Amino acid sequence: MDRATFERRLAELTRAHDSSRDNVGCIQCDACERCIECTFCVGCRSSRRCRYCTQCDGCVGCTQCRGCVECTDCQHCVDARKCLRGAYLERCSGCSDCTYCFGCVGLVGKDFHILNEPYERSAYFAMVEKLRKEPGGARQPEARR
Repeated sequence: MDRATFERRLAELTRAHDSSRDNVGCIQCDACERCIECTFCVGCRSSRRCRYCTQCDGCVGCTQCRGCVECTDCQHCVDARKCLRGAYLERCSGCSDCTYCFGCVGLVGKDFHILNEPYERSAYFAMVEKLRKEPGGARQPEARR
């Protein structure tokens, strides 16, 4: 194979991949595109092995997340970006091994933080509820299925 043949075939493969919207091995997914082995997801794109997620893009191994992008092994997260092994993260970015964080960036192994500041458990929930109730506040997470 010469360089010109390689380039032509690579371009063909890229076009074919970019035009395909098919899911592979998904079960009961609705309006998803390019997902692999996902179950009961809605409106997700390019995700893999996710369960009960909605409007997620590029996530892997997530469960019951909504609006997340490129998260891995997260649960019950909302609008999180590039988080890893998190649970109940909302509007967080780049957090790893965290739970119950709201609007945090780059934290590792933290619980009950808002804007990277620690809160007592009860104060955390009270503050998050207050922020959600204000006009233009954060979206309410969906009820569990």
